[in-house]
Amino acid sequence: MKVELHHFGWRPLGRRDEVISDLDLSFSPGEITLLAGGSGAGKSTVLRALAGLLGDTVPGDLRGTVDVGGASGLLLQNPADSVVAGTIGREVAFGPENLALPRDEIWRRVHQCLAEVGLAYDVNRSTSALSGGELQRLALAGVLAIRPGLLLLDEPTSMLDDATADQVRRCVLHAARATGATTVVVEHRIGPWLPDCDRVVVLQRGQVVADSTPDVFVAAHEQRMLDAGVWMPGVPDPEPLSVDPEWVMPAATAPTLSAEALSVELTVRSLQGTRRHAALTDVSARLRPRELTAFVGPSGAGKSTLLAAFAGLLEPTAGGMTPLLHRRRSADLAAVAGFVPQNPEHGFLRTTVRDEIRCTADRLGRPVAADALLELMHLDHLAAANPHQLSGGEQRRLALLAALAHRPGLVLLDEPTVGQDRHTWAAVVGWAAAARDAGATVAVATHDKSLVTHAAPVIRLEQGRIA
Repeated sequence: MKVELHHFGWRPLGRRDEVISDLDLSFSPGEITLLAGGSGAGKSTVLRALAGLLGDTVPGDLRGTVDVGGASGLLLQNPADSVVAGTIGREVAFGPENLALPRDEIWRRVHQCLAEVGLAYDVNRSTSALSGGELQRLALAGVLAIRPGLLLLDEPTSMLDDATADQVRRCVLHAARATGATTVVVEHRIGPWLPDCDRVVVLQRGQVVADSTPDVFVAAHEQRMLDAGVWMPGVPDPEPLSVDPEWVMPAATAPTLSAEALSVELTVRSLQGTRRHAALTDVSARLRPRELTAFVGPSGAGKSTLLAAFAGLLEPTAGGMTPLLHRRRSADLAAVAGFVPQNPEHGFLRTTVRDEIRCTADRLGRPVAADALLELMHLDHLAAANPHQLSGGEQRRLALLAALAHRPGLVLLDEPTVGQDRHTWAAVVGWAAAARDAGATVAVATHDKSLVTHAAPVIRLEQGRIA
């Protein structure tokens, strides 16, 4: 399928500036293109434009033309945004059903695509019982099931462990080659994709700054791409950014938290009834001041559940938590704990980025250097923008500031480095390390090995238990 953008420009509703301006870009039939660039460069905007979402589903001002010669399948950066069904089988079947395929063919594709992405659950498993990484694979299965001529994937492996990411990558490449689909993959960690792509295109501030084969790209553009924040293969990780201790110094004594033989069951309610799913079983762990603890393990292992339990957001089914944060009122809990969820936009309360940062701090009466924090996280040019009009990586950094600007003693971050380029990764990890050094109790749930090197202790979970 031939795909072209001519003099394309896009300004999201509520933004004064264009995310992309006067862009000319085309993709050849059957070509696999890796679309890279720094956080906020316009990568996701290009994918949404090619999928026909801009101007209707996503409000804003569109200029130029987008020429797509057939059906497209889009995997969103946040897979939870695309879930439409209560069970994983119905979710994958949704696309083929809308193509009016025969029932036998629909369910053949459902089982095939679930197996290809490594979701070995029964088709009746609730979508609400899946982790973020599992939702990512489910959304990919749904896209592959319709066999589109244009395959658009926005960070398909960003929330996956290495082994699962390799499986998903092989699945995508096999599907693209087998069907001849024109494929555009957006990723920050580009190294694993380079050997199998036909082309690399890099965006910076909505403009193409590199366009070549992978071999030429690596040989000719390394320093320029590093300056743009691109994660070039074989280059050492950046050092965490130095953060002013006054911005992260706990406003009150940081707590020590303990989980003893902790079990947590998650309740899923639907029209078919109520189901309970064991997310954690007999877990004992401790979080201490001046430590940065990392929860690691495969998708669905229970990392996010354990983090949320420590944050006081989930009540234990069995076992004990000390202190019992889940019994505190919201304001009292916010004064102690700062929690950044896997889906950061779910917690936004204000209509501008600057006001979002100040929201919790103002309610607690704690001063915030909002403009300085915005500059630190490379968000200063977006101070007046609506939080919902930011890119995924920008939203994640905003959520971090909104949750932590009031300097809580407990800092809990769920996949904080997803969607970050080299520069913004250094800012996020720098904040977590500075909070630890200033006396806070810090914990992260992550698949990011680069982040884990700055953490101790490291606690590995598998199937809801300490491995």
